[in-house]
Parts: sequence; C-alpha cells; structure tokens
Amino acid sequence: MSQHSAAPAPTSASAVAAVAKRRDWWRDAVIYQVYPRSFADSNGDGMGDLEGVRTRLPYLRDLGVDAVWLSPFYASPQADAGYDVADYRAVDPMFGSLLDADALIRDAHRLNLRVIVDLVPNHSSDQHEWFKRAVAEGPGSALRERYHFRPGKGKDGELPPNDWESIFGGPAWTRVTEPDGTPGEWYLHLFAPEQPDFNWEHPAVGDEFRSILRFWLDMGVDGFRIDVAHGLVKAEGLPDLGSHDQVKLLGNDVMPFFDQEGVHEIYRQWRLVLDEFAGERIFVAEAWTPTIERTAHYVRPDELHQAFNFQYLSTHWDAEEMREVIDRTLEAMRPVGAPATWVLSNHDVTRHATRFANPPGLGTQIRLAGDRELGLRRARAASLLMLALPGSAYVYQGEELGLPDVVDLPDEVRQDPAYFRGAGQDGFRDGCRVPIPWTRTGSSYGFGDGGSWLPQPEGWGELSVEAQTGEPGSTLELYRAALAVRREQPDLGAGTSVEWLRAPEGVLAFRRGEFVCVANTTGESVAMPAYGRVLVASGEVVQVDDEAKVPADTTVWWTTAITA
Repeated sequence: MSQHSAAPAPTSASAVAAVAKRRDWWRDAVIYQVYPRSFADSNGDGMGDLEGVRTRLPYLRDLGVDAVWLSPFYASPQADAGYDVADYRAVDPMFGSLLDADALIRDAHRLNLRVIVDLVPNHSSDQHEWFKRAVAEGPGSALRERYHFRPGKGKDGELPPNDWESIFGGPAWTRVTEPDGTPGEWYLHLFAPEQPDFNWEHPAVGDEFRSILRFWLDMGVDGFRIDVAHGLVKAEGLPDLGSHDQVKLLGNDVMPFFDQEGVHEIYRQWRLVLDEFAGERIFVAEAWTPTIERTAHYVRPDELHQAFNFQYLSTHWDAEEMREVIDRTLEAMRPVGAPATWVLSNHDVTRHATRFANPPGLGTQIRLAGDRELGLRRARAASLLMLALPGSAYVYQGEELGLPDVVDLPDEVRQDPAYFRGAGQDGFRDGCRVPIPWTRTGSSYGFGDGGSWLPQPEGWGELSVEAQTGEPGSTLELYRAALAVRREQPDLGAGTSVEWLRAPEGVLAFRRGEFVCVANTTGESVAMPAYGRVLVASGEVVQVDDEAKVPADTTVWWTTAITA
C-alpha cells in the first residue's frame, strides 16, 4: 500500500534554459499573469510596481513558469486600473519608469523568462493627447475622426446616437461640452466614460498602434496580450441593437460592437510587424466570442498565436461539461494549427478557488465565500487537470497559493469602475486583485513596507509563500511539483488530442502517450485502475496492487513508463 500527493520534482537550471531556447515555445508554455499593483511593492507606497516585480522574478523562475504577462503599467489616470491609457510609450510613475521596465525585461531574460505586456487598442484614456485635443478643437476637428464622435438624436441632440449600453453599465455614450460651453456631440465608450473607443476605420489609428508595437518590441518584450481583442471594429453605421440588458447577451451573440470580421485584417497587419523581429514573439487575444469555433478565427496561421479559452474558464466543475468543452476546443483549434490556451482565473473574474466553492450558475463574478475547503480542493484538482491538457496554460498570480477571492471588502475601498455604475458588470473584480501575501507576518504580509492599496484579510499570512514553501501537500508545492513534471514529461504540454479512457460517471480519464490523467469531479472517492507510478496528485491517493482509490474532487497524474 502507498499514498501519494505532490511529490518533489526539482527542475535544473539547464532544463529551464533548454525550454526557454526551444522553438514554438508558446505552444505548451505556462504563462504567469502579474497584476503589477498587487504583486510586490518596492517603495512602501502601498502600490505594487515594476521594481517589486523585478525583485520577485527568481520566485517565478523557481515556480517553473515559462513567461510573465504584465497587466498595464502605462501612464494612466487609473480610472480603470490602467486600462485607460494616456501614453502607450510611458510608464506610469506609480509603477516606475521606462528604465525600470528595461531592467525588468533584461533580468527576466537572464532568468530565461519571457515577458508579455498588455496592449489596450480598443480605447484610450480621455486624457490621451488625441482625445483632449479632439474635445478642445470642437466639432469638425480631424482628431474627432480617430474616435467615434456623433451628433445626438432628439430635438436638441439630447439623446445618445444609438441604444448601445456600456459593459460597465449605463449608456455607451457620453456628451461633451463644446469649447463655447454648449452641450455638443457624443462619443462612444464601451466601458467607462474615461475610456473613449478608437475608430479603427481611421488609418492614423492603425499607424499609431503598429508604431507602439515596434516601440515595445525594440525594448525586448516577447509578446502582447491584446485587451478586448474582439472589440476594435464596429458594425458599419453603428446600428441600434434593439435590446436592453445587453450585457447579458455578451458571449452568446455576435454584437455590432464585438467580434466583427474586420478585426482579423488588423491582426494580419500586426502579425507582419511581429514577424519583422527575431525571437518568436507572440500575441494572445482576450477575445470573448459566442463559440470556441469563432475564437479559433483569431488564431489562424497569419493572425494571432493564442486566444484565451473563456468557455473553459466558465465551465462548472462537472466532468461531462468539461469533457465537452475540451473536445470542442481541441477540434476547433486543430484546423487552424493553433494550440489550445487554457485559463481558470484572471484579474477580471472571481478566483476559481471561490467560484468552485459555490453552487454552479452564479457566473464569474461572485460575492459569496462559499465552502472554502471544498473550493480549495476543487481548485487544486482543476489546476492539475488544466496543466495536463494539450496546449498552453495561464496562471493568475496567487492561484498557486490557493488564494480565495476577498468577498467582504468594505464598499468604500472598492475601485472597480463597474461597481459605481448600474446595470453593468457586478463590479466585484477588486476581490481577486487584493495584494498577495509573501510572508506570514509583517506589513501587508511582505507585499511592501507601507500597507496595501486594498485591505488584506486576517489570516492571509498562512496562505503566504513563506508559509507554504517546503510544506508537504501545500498548494504552492503542488504547483511547483506539477510544473516540474510538466517540463520533464515529453507527453505533457504541446499536442492536439487526448485519448479518453473509460471511467465512472463524474470522472475524467485520458491518456497522452505514457501519461494518464484522472480527475474525479464527484463528492465521493472512486476506485480506478492504478495506471502506473503516481507523478503528482492533488489529494491523497491510496494505491493497492492494481487498484487506486481517488478521493473526491481530486486529480491524479500517472506515468505508465517502466523505470529501471
């Protein structure tokens, strides 16, 4: 009889270097999302910064990831946590300077980590120089053509130009006051009023963003995560949608402002720019589409490299549902030759340790803690399942610590702009953005010396990197072991298919070469064949002879290879 959980599997420096230098690295890469304001604070002002990220890069190397994706750090008024960009070629002083960005990129490369930066092409800040001049110059300004300015409807233009609603709630239009003090034209903003949408029909917009791409590629970045990649092009004439509660339609229908065919020509042009540079630079799309098949359009050979699989992120902890999404994803990606790109959490959704702690059907933004023990058990199992699938995977900072969402933040500290507008997103994104804990004690649990911009809950220290390092069975050590095994097992990572095995109801089992993954999504332990030697397990697996007992909500990795 033997029991198995996360077994140690150290990764050598030479193995890391070999991975970093291989071709098509992105096809099976594990990429770690850093939300800079909540990762590490180097100067004690309560806000994370680029220098803080740089000092923690060795932690990410030792965790075993291949690349780091940085959420926006550009110059911004911070109306939407930096997704309202005032200057795409400057670092906001709260995060540091261009010299800090350069040092971070250089240090990451020395550690064989690649760096992906966020790009926000759908909209700018209302403090962007183009937009400020467009408003100041009044109707007829050539700069207004670079955004969507329109006269209003009604007798005196007092009504919005169409019925589109903001994703953050309320109308998607705001009326400006003209230089002479009179109410004037309206401008389109699919998100906050401080985020006016660019008009991608205007050639100057495309020229500007190709220049921005080259600026950061010259700085040495290895790729771009494209924010709202599905939103750049709007239907001709900006037609009424004819529906209210439009946010409920997102992800179910092709909207006149999302997933229009014209976006694909933009990305073909961008791909030509990227291919001018050596080193296998990549694009990953944040593309919310009605189907996985439409998502696949973004990763055709002459467009982008990856696209987040939000259908997978939205799937409940249910074996039948997950198998259907996995099969559809692999089938959709195969014809375009792109890898699947799996993700469970990010800065816009409730962490999966909390989503899975609650009953299904509550969506991806939840303000209920649920059953913490159940949520963590399922989150660990879900993470192992994700990392066993063919393709690339994204890990959101802190999920390797098993962090839950902070669901009880006082209303007065919230900063999500959607929280302050009616009928939009729930506005609870702050809960997944609370600064992560590094140490058991100290100011902000090691995040920095000056507190944290969002309050951390009591007990956060027991989930810290310090508390979990070297602790058998901890979530951090589970991730470290799994990522090490993923590097060392040739049948893990890249690929286009899985071989499904017979399994009891509520259990997923598949083979990939000499590797077998079993995920028990039920609330009871199940008896399964012992497929070989256990590599990693998210819970205690009892194995007797040729049979294994897999606990409830547990994933197990086996190797069938015979060792000498």
